[in-house]
Amino acid sequence: MEINTILQNVLAPPVLFFLIGAISVLFKSDLEIPAPLPKLFSLYLLLAIGFKGGIEIQKSGFTDQVLPTLSAAILMSLIIPLIGFLILRFKFDVFNSAAIAAAYGSISAVTFISAESFLESQKIAFDGFMVGALALMESPAIIVGLLLVKFAAPKNRPKSRKMHLSAILHESFLNGSVYLLLSSLIVGFLTASSNPSGITKMEPFTGQLFYGAECFFLLDMGIVAAQRLPRLKNAGSFLIGFAIFMPLFNAFIGVLVARFLSLEPGNALLFVVLCASASYLAVPAAMRMTVPEAKSSYYISTTLGLTFPFNIVLGIPIYMSLVNTIIPLSPL
Repeated sequence: MEINTILQNVLAPPVLFFLIGAISVLFKSDLEIPAPLPKLFSLYLLLAIGFKGGIEIQKSGFTDQVLPTLSAAILMSLIIPLIGFLILRFKFDVFNSAAIAAAYGSISAVTFISAESFLESQKIAFDGFMVGALALMESPAIIVGLLLVKFAAPKNRPKSRKMHLSAILHESFLNGSVYLLLSSLIVGFLTASSNPSGITKMEPFTGQLFYGAECFFLLDMGIVAAQRLPRLKNAGSFLIGFAIFMPLFNAFIGVLVARFLSLEPGNALLFVVLCASASYLAVPAAMRMTVPEAKSSYYISTTLGLTFPFNIVLGIPIYMSLVNTIIPLSPL
């Protein structure tokens, strides 16, 4: 791994704004982002990447590479939480193991966006259809996590906490972030198919504003991540180690799958980042509602306070190095 690649990533404006946000908390600055703005920017980023992804999918079509890649993405989001659950069961009960495993089986859209920015800074090409993989990988892990609780939890669990399949599916596919991302993907696809002039009209909103909005959102994420750091002491060394080991392990599996799929380096990195990232929005929302026995301080503090900054600052360059090392090897 080249040190220059790490430095270029760390010195990129989005990462710098993330660090500035974190430092403001550590030095007790009174910097504060009004509550509605991070939510607004989060929705904007999902809308923009979904719209642009739909356009790119329409342009590329459902080729022999697109469909296997999307299928592999779904498969990974089903397998990763199962592996995580088996590891976590050495230390935690069923509820906490399932909730944490689901968080690490799902994805982080902001980490994905940061990986796109990294690729653009390195002038490495990637395809827009990878946004489809992003949209498809968020929900399956939630379903797996809830099914693990349903089948592995003690039989004497209170009836008031029994889960119904319809509620699981509703939360998995119709939570706000998934719904907006999928909807924007469809809008982008239909716009590119039937009304190309709409793309030009949307460009100032979804294109030129995007980088600045990403920086501002990461400034807030840095503040929130730093605020979560003190809670990590409650997680214990096992979970702290898991928060670093699991992304690296998932990245290694991801790069092997990317090599099997013959993905180009840019697409391979995005696929690996999706495998290595962890959810701190959709999964916690689902778990708080359906698995109240699990401690939210475990799966939120580790994903947001440790795994997210690790991936943003160091993980992406490490994964790029993995891609550059393993992808060029002879076919599997």
